[in-house]
Amino acid sequence: MNETMPSRLLRLLSLLQTRREWSGAELAARLGVTTRTVRRDIERLRALDYPVASAPGTAGGYRLTSGRNLPPLLLDDDEVVAVALGLVAAAGTGVTGVADSAVRALTKLERGLPGRLRPRLAALGTASVVVTSTEAPGVDPAVLAVLAACCHDREIVSFDYRGRDGTAGARRVEPHHLVTVRGHWYLVAYDLDRHDWRSFRVDRLTRPVSTRHRFTPRTLPAPDPATYLTRSFAAAEYRHGARLVVALSADELRRRLFTTVPGEISPTGPETCAVRLSAESAELVTQYTVLLMALDAEVTLVGASPEVERRLRGLRRTLPG
Repeated sequence: MNETMPSRLLRLLSLLQTRREWSGAELAARLGVTTRTVRRDIERLRALDYPVASAPGTAGGYRLTSGRNLPPLLLDDDEVVAVALGLVAAAGTGVTGVADSAVRALTKLERGLPGRLRPRLAALGTASVVVTSTEAPGVDPAVLAVLAACCHDREIVSFDYRGRDGTAGARRVEPHHLVTVRGHWYLVAYDLDRHDWRSFRVDRLTRPVSTRHRFTPRTLPAPDPATYLTRSFAAAEYRHGARLVVALSADELRRRLFTTVPGEISPTGPETCAVRLSAESAELVTQYTVLLMALDAEVTLVGASPEVERRLRGLRRTLPG
């Protein structure tokens, strides 16, 4: 294969970025050149300020080390989408400095993209909302890219979905928005078979395919996708739960909490409110129950699921007094 030297240097740099260390023979085989040419190309990269370290001897090799400046990164299409997803999430956090830096990075990323990737990045930017994000969502970036494109282009999408109870089935929906909350990505969409709005956890979703059929967007039954998702969480009944009465107004309780609760807070009087907690995790319900009981207000536990009760009794036994 005839290849120009600049092109070969880019391939060499890409290889060095994918593994901790390469032997000269391995690089030569991958590039289709001699080990002597590899050594010369390594020196050319060093002259361009790429910090390539080498170890002598037959067991030695080459590796890209950390330097004073960040060298240009060579990413494949899915890696670009994954980086863009992280920047979208960071841009939506509202954290001073972080959000601005993420927006600047997104702008630079978009300017340098090849034409085939620009629609995917544009779709991610317009179809994504961040509510809270405590960890990186563990989903396939290619799946998110398909969903974002269908949201952006208003195309009906079909996919296989596994529910909370483990049952799987095919779905066909009008996608509205992607939302990141509590470390997970969710698709807010109108389910055409169930004739109602639904939210789908993207990590339980596989094989999304656009049907190429366009749709006219329906009116979301909420001011925005984030509010819809929050309300659907609050109304849902999960395996574990607890009910409490707090001697604070609903507005005051929300003000004192540093996070949203997995459930509902309902006013019961000027100075009291009821809290219904519900989640698939008994540990999560227990943690929020303890959080409410730690407030400087009278809190009465009205009832709880058996596993949550067991955990609360265990906590009482471990506390002094």
